[in-house]
Amino acid sequence: MTNIEIRPMVNGDYDNVRNLWLSIRGFGIRSIDDSREDIERFLERNPTTSVVACDGDRIVGSILCGHDGRQASFYHVCVKKSYRRQGIATQMVIYCMNELKKMKINKIALIAFTKNDAGNAFWKQIGWTCRPDCNYYEFILNEANITRFIESETEE
Repeated sequence: MTNIEIRPMVNGDYDNVRNLWLSIRGFGIRSIDDSREDIERFLERNPTTSVVACDGDRIVGSILCGHDGRQASFYHVCVKKSYRRQGIATQMVIYCMNELKKMKINKIALIAFTKNDAGNAFWKQIGWTCRPDCNYYEFILNEANITRFIESETEE
């Protein structure tokens, strides 16, 4: 395994992180929520909990992580295809969990689409629980916030 550095994501990482997202098949990107402006606002609100995994100056993984003072959420957890199965996602998750523990946040939630076999297998393998006792609901406040799913995986 290469020497991977896990560090907090900063505004200057946006272009490289977005390019990573665009390289991953099945990844869903929202037109507004994932814009530079909204990600910068998210990072301002959550300056230490969102992370990137770097191989030198190349970003090969990321997690957006935020909290409301009570519960945290993970968004856009991903690792570049050629870097998977090396423990990078686990290292990023542990980093985020440690930051949240410092803030006395006791619970993290995430959404993994049912079609995301690799993601669902990962979360189960590292001990997360899929809750059968609740349903996830959402109400769209802005119809312009369109989700675009990436059709194929690419290498840079």
